[in-house]
Amino acid sequence: MTDNQTFGAVTPQRRISTLSQSPLRLGLTAYDGQRPLCKGESVSDHRPPQPDPSRLTPFAGNAVVVAITPRQPPLVLLTAAALAEAVGGPLYCAYVDIARYTDEEYPDGTVRHLPLNPDTADDSWARVEQDLTARIEQTLAGRNLEWHFRYLAGRVDRSLTHLARHVNAATIVVGTHNRHTHRVSEFVSGALGVQLSHRQHRPVLVVPLAVVDWRGKAPWE
Repeated sequence: MTDNQTFGAVTPQRRISTLSQSPLRLGLTAYDGQRPLCKGESVSDHRPPQPDPSRLTPFAGNAVVVAITPRQPPLVLLTAAALAEAVGGPLYCAYVDIARYTDEEYPDGTVRHLPLNPDTADDSWARVEQDLTARIEQTLAGRNLEWHFRYLAGRVDRSLTHLARHVNAATIVVGTHNRHTHRVSEFVSGALGVQLSHRQHRPVLVVPLAVVDWRGKAPWE
């Protein structure tokens, strides 16, 4: 395995992707499929395309993207799988490695990723990919469902947004952020569902992973 390889193990439910496809190279000023900033234009001056009925992707027959992590409870994946079965679309399971960055994107949502430190040859990401693939196969065993795994890299909300755009997903499924903090701003900045719901137009389904009694304190209290 080389450090710049795009991975995808072969199972009857999944397609394999190769680097022979035409890449979409990422530009430094292009973001989330929007136009590059004009000369003299700041990010605050630019208004991205807004949510609108004309931008809705029908649920029936279209993809569902779910964000997964190594220690995530299976409830998130199972919820996304149930939704994908209900709408009759494929399920795309995505893990985003924040210790690496995306060098190239491909039309099927796969990426070529590289380490943040080019002097460090670290193939531990390949073991993570293999472990996650095995966990997905075990969790979804016996389901009549087309599913795919995508190992992504970089900023989590941005990577999921790009994948959803490539596969024309109807929604993105994520688990709740349960880290306790006494500052609302810190909680919101770490909540993936909140970030996605403010930085892209697709509906976001948030799966509760822990709840508190009505008389208890919320994670940000």
